Amino acid sequence: MTTPRILAIMGSGETAPTMVSTHRSLVSRLGTAVKATVIDTPYGFQENSGDLAERAVTYFRKSINIDVTVAGLLRLHGDGVDPVAVERGLRHVSEAGYVFAGPGSPTYALRQWTDTPLRGILEGKLRDGGIVTFASAAALTLGSHTVPVYEIYKVGEEPRWEQGLDLLATVGINAAVIPHFDNAEGGNHDTRFCYLGATRLERLEKELPEGHFVLGIDEHTGLVLDLGSGEATVTGRGGVTIRILGAERVFPAGESFSIELLRRPDEAGGTAQARSAAVTAPSESAPDGADSAGMTARHVNAFRAALGSRDVDGAVRALFALEQDLDELSGPDLATARAELRSMVSGLGDAATVGVQDPREVVGPYVEAMLAVRATVRAEKRYDLSDVIRDAFETLGVEVRDTPAGAEWSLRA
Repeated sequence: MTTPRILAIMGSGETAPTMVSTHRSLVSRLGTAVKATVIDTPYGFQENSGDLAERAVTYFRKSINIDVTVAGLLRLHGDGVDPVAVERGLRHVSEAGYVFAGPGSPTYALRQWTDTPLRGILEGKLRDGGIVTFASAAALTLGSHTVPVYEIYKVGEEPRWEQGLDLLATVGINAAVIPHFDNAEGGNHDTRFCYLGATRLERLEKELPEGHFVLGIDEHTGLVLDLGSGEATVTGRGGVTIRILGAERVFPAGESFSIELLRRPDEAGGTAQARSAAVTAPSESAPDGADSAGMTARHVNAFRAALGSRDVDGAVRALFALEQDLDELSGPDLATARAELRSMVSGLGDAATVGVQDPREVVGPYVEAMLAVRATVRAEKRYDLSDVIRDAFETLGVEVRDTPAGAEWSLRA
């Protein structure tokens, strides 16, 4: 199964019922064994950051039917930051097929992500395979320019742009993303355009470089960019707007159009066939390890396969092999390889902490014994005791399914 290359942008409602079908549709593209992670940086400064992360975990488990790992990247810079935790979080993002980030402050997130491998990791997913879903505050970071919405709307600072993550540039799109495009919370004052209002947006869009435009995403609306097929699809209940100096073209929910239109928004229909995107599908004809990126990827894949099969020696050999090849690299390739090397060391550290033995083998005898007790009390109609065992299983992360062939169990990720 070919891993899809998708960038999904949501205007709001990322953990609301309105976006369930979009998340489910995206996750279904990854098959059955989905590794997913939540990047918690955008709200990392908030006192309730743990609650927000847990809400996301609960939403994906109950509504999307997948388990997600919280990256634990509340802060990546400054005093007291644990480099081991940071490397672990970056590795979670790197290994995930589905990456999600949502509410918070775009400027805080960008300050934390600066001078880290995160952008390169996300770019790699859009190039080699993976789904990146950014919503609300995280969506604001995707473009070349970012609106410091808290500072303008809450603090009253002068309207201005700040430098964005510019992940869109890697797929050939020069835009500033504005989520909450149709916001109407202000009542008697204009809070459209992510609380900017028309006057401030008109001022700001004149300051964008030539060739750049505003990409507006309505609330409870998603824009799914399938980089493999070249098709963009609007989901949810609102619309997506291409805005150039006040002139707007709106695509309603359910409509699809060519991604080329976003690369050349001033050309009606976006009919030009030449691709300006920096991210293209990996060449199937190129031999493995033919370039620097391929060489690094080969060692990383060998490392992950070894850990996956609990072959510690094989994982160490792959790590050493990458370390020896560092002398042959330079520039961005060297930076990428070093980031991967740190991730591999972090992975070995986690393996040493939790062990590489299959956890089912460790807890299996105890679970089976408790299931035998459960079967006995259920047969005796002692449902109060059965409920106690059920609750204990839930707390420990053991999922039990009653089938005609008997009880089956599994461990949550």
